[in-house]
Amino acid sequence: MGDLGLEFTLFLVCLFLILFNFCRRKQNSVNLPPGNMGWPFLGETIAYLKPYPANTVGNFMEQHISRYGKIYKSHLFGEPTIVSADAGLNRFILQNEGRLFECSYPRSIGGILGKWSMLVLVGEMHRDMRIISLNFLSNARLKSHLLREVEKHTLLVLSSWIDNSVICAQDEAKKFTFNLMAEHIMSLEPGKPETEQLKKEYITFMKGVVSAPLNFPGTAYWKALRSRSTILKFIERKMEERIKKKRDDDDDLLGWVLKNSNLSKEQILDLVLSLLFAGHETSSIAIALAIYFLQGCPTAVQQLREEHLEIAMAKRETGETAELSWDDYKKMEFTQCVISETLRLGNVVRFLHRKALKNVRYKGYDIPCGWKVLPVIAAVHLDPSLFDQPWHFNPWRWQLYSQSNSRGGSNPTNYFMPFGGGPRLCAGSELAKLEMAVFIHHLVLNFNWSLADSDQAFAFPFVDFPKGLPITLKHV
Repeated sequence: MGDLGLEFTLFLVCLFLILFNFCRRKQNSVNLPPGNMGWPFLGETIAYLKPYPANTVGNFMEQHISRYGKIYKSHLFGEPTIVSADAGLNRFILQNEGRLFECSYPRSIGGILGKWSMLVLVGEMHRDMRIISLNFLSNARLKSHLLREVEKHTLLVLSSWIDNSVICAQDEAKKFTFNLMAEHIMSLEPGKPETEQLKKEYITFMKGVVSAPLNFPGTAYWKALRSRSTILKFIERKMEERIKKKRDDDDDLLGWVLKNSNLSKEQILDLVLSLLFAGHETSSIAIALAIYFLQGCPTAVQQLREEHLEIAMAKRETGETAELSWDDYKKMEFTQCVISETLRLGNVVRFLHRKALKNVRYKGYDIPCGWKVLPVIAAVHLDPSLFDQPWHFNPWRWQLYSQSNSRGGSNPTNYFMPFGGGPRLCAGSELAKLEMAVFIHHLVLNFNWSLADSDQAFAFPFVDFPKGLPITLKHV
């Protein structure tokens, strides 16, 4: 028995050595990008999330790209990660959603936005939710209903601005987008007690979404979970009122979903909450960024004013109503250049969370199945090899790109992805651009503005103005 035991032990040792060598050879055959995995578990997450000016990629990205190139490995958000600042790879990732890659946000995001949130859903359920959103945000609805609502809420905010006063532009932009989305989603009137109470809970909720996921009493995340519960109860109460009164009303999203979908109550609640989040936060920051960039570029403000005066004068000469029409919106060509440049330079969405579904090889590098993949949109938008002097606010560059497109030439617009891309392209992208254009229209026709205090946008990684962007107003 002793000899047999020794032989068995030797057999196990040999087997272990064979397996060890096989695994080592297999690992060596995988050509991972260069990089640094950082500390155990934490990896490089803390350094990656350190705040930096929003119109840059930050020291972390600059140093890593300089040292390792535009594709490198790291350890972020508790997982081994391939980080991409490469325009081609980013486009490849987004175009292969559901085949080679899938959405993979940290659990804390799903915990606070809900498991049925469009941000975290994948596969058929995401597709179904997205179709619902696209149907409600169709071009026909934008033309017939939403343009009018956007203009109404723009004028509501701007009418409260006083000559020679100082306002926090970011707060005003948030007021505009929240009131618009609250009415658009649930027919809540601005200024009413229930709307203001919802706004108060929503602000607490938002602070938790962008905070560290520490769920114990007193933390921002813990408070946000409590606010989430309050907001969901509010939405549920509105749902029950509709069902009880049997209102055949699809003017708002809640009514439309109740009438035109087979979603469960829980799914509707998460959908409404996630759309309120997406429709309010990103659009408001984009408008604040436009105000910030334009105050530093008086030539662009002057050209915008000329474009919008021409639209206003044409309406006056033909005796049309003062309200903007869809044809007026389509005439805002330079405005669209300003919007594109604001989104390129400000980068409201800095990076996306994806996961490899299969082993993928790209430019000689291997992306192992199961690894997290981070396409960094901001790094492409600020890439000097794609955009000339990318750190300068230059809306006229988009006129040149448009001319190049008409001649069939290649240009950076193929890699311009402020709203993501592929099957997960933001369903509200056209509404966001409409909001920005209408707000800019009335802003430049009525006001001049300048910074009242030094402030700039920072990436935390969510984009925010630490002082709220204080500006001094002057009536035109």
